[in-house]
Amino acid sequence: MSESTDPASPAGRIAAGYAFTGPALDLGALLWDGACRPDLQIRIPLSMLGRHGLVAGATGTGKTKTLQLVAEQLSANGVPVFLADIKGDVSGISAPGVANEKVTGRAADVGQEWEATGFPCEFYALGGIGTGIPVRATVTGFGPVLMSKVLQLNQTQEQSLGLIFHYADSKGLELIDLKDLRAVVAFLVSDQGKAELKGIGGLSTVTAGVILRALTAFEQQGAGEFFGEPEFDTSEFLRTSADGRGVVSVLELPAVQDKPQLFSTFLMWLLADLYADLPEVGDVEQPKLVFFFDEAHLLFNGASKAFLESITQTVRLIRSKAIGIFFVTQTPKDVPADVLAQLGNRVQHALRAFTPDDAKALKATVKTFPNSPYDLEELLTGLGTGEAVVTVLSENGAPTPVAATRLRAPQSRMGPVEPAALEQAVKSSPLYSRYAEAVDRESAYEKISAEQAAAEAQAEAAAAAAAAEKQAKEQAKEEQKTARGAPKPDPSLAEQVVGSGLFRSLARSVGTQLGREISRSLFGTAKRRR
Repeated sequence: MSESTDPASPAGRIAAGYAFTGPALDLGALLWDGACRPDLQIRIPLSMLGRHGLVAGATGTGKTKTLQLVAEQLSANGVPVFLADIKGDVSGISAPGVANEKVTGRAADVGQEWEATGFPCEFYALGGIGTGIPVRATVTGFGPVLMSKVLQLNQTQEQSLGLIFHYADSKGLELIDLKDLRAVVAFLVSDQGKAELKGIGGLSTVTAGVILRALTAFEQQGAGEFFGEPEFDTSEFLRTSADGRGVVSVLELPAVQDKPQLFSTFLMWLLADLYADLPEVGDVEQPKLVFFFDEAHLLFNGASKAFLESITQTVRLIRSKAIGIFFVTQTPKDVPADVLAQLGNRVQHALRAFTPDDAKALKATVKTFPNSPYDLEELLTGLGTGEAVVTVLSENGAPTPVAATRLRAPQSRMGPVEPAALEQAVKSSPLYSRYAEAVDRESAYEKISAEQAAAEAQAEAAAAAAAAEKQAKEQAKEEQKTARGAPKPDPSLAEQVVGSGLFRSLARSVGTQLGREISRSLFGTAKRRR
């Protein structure tokens, strides 16, 4: 018996740690004493994929191919997979690989029976920017914490944004897209809405102005495309194909790779939404979904305390929903310690130590591994492409021994598919007709616009009525003034006669005589005779 196969030898003890009884994924063959041992296989239990993991290593060391290798085997075992394709080179998982000398040589080295195989895939794009089924979220579904992250708000502004969301909810103002949120904020800083600020916890007009400017800048970056309806149902990621294999959902991100905060925060929304919808299941024989966060350092750069707490809580609790998360980044220190502590599986590709900072990062990485017979500082700087240091959780939840591993070759295409094939795959999907066309229904923007238009119309009508009343009063006053200043007309001939003194004297005389005649008639007195 050679030393490498002796169970009491270091190599034998390492290999014994990966001899699982249940279903497991094959990662590759053990590297020991400068040789690759195809008889000593390094594996990961399928049930432990829900315990999260980390794939790390310098650029060009094979991290993406490791993702592809693990995703293929998960799909083959009926487990759906979500892959964020930052660089646009993961779409090849949908097509069979191409045999060549390099692939067949790797397969022979690690004892792999390689067969070109494509896997069932769906391709998505954020808001339809790029090639893929559009994935949209409503602003309400996205929430104030994640929105604060992409708007780069400080803690005070983040709290104020939470109050704005609360106000919109209490007033029945649906926040569907960014113009809805901007309309609510603009309303709250307008003359008409300033009174509302006092009723939602003391939001200042200055803070509201900052949020409004951040939203405007955000929209100018094209982010408005990502928010709207129909809102994507994240349960679509949990599907299996007709032959029982898990569907690999590939989120195509090359078109937005210059907006890292946006797409990394969107990935967190996907996880948060899954967590909210799925029931508690505890430990299961295999996860419902394994989620890969590529370029994970982009998720944490400049993150607020509230956002980091949200990520940590999601990672900690989502395991009970049978969702596994793998973060893919360059060094473990890219991931906050509280999150890193939740990751039970590790695949560490080569690290470089060209600078003092690199050397410091290397030492910090070595300290995160269990004790092993390897000189990890030397090993991690000497690994080739497609080789890694592995430690995972065994079936009973204990860490396996650290194992230097030459990884297997993916069976699907190691590179992107042709653009025409990708376009055809997207448009032939049954989900395309469900999500392709954006819908803009009545929401906060339309309601506020209608209320403002009604208020403006009412104000205009009131102003017009007041102006008319004022004009009428002024006209009446002018008429009275005109009447007082006009000359009196000359009296007529009849008026002159009636008004003369002679006529008045005669009238008195006639009146006296007439009065006497009437008295005689009434009282019967006779006319005096002379």
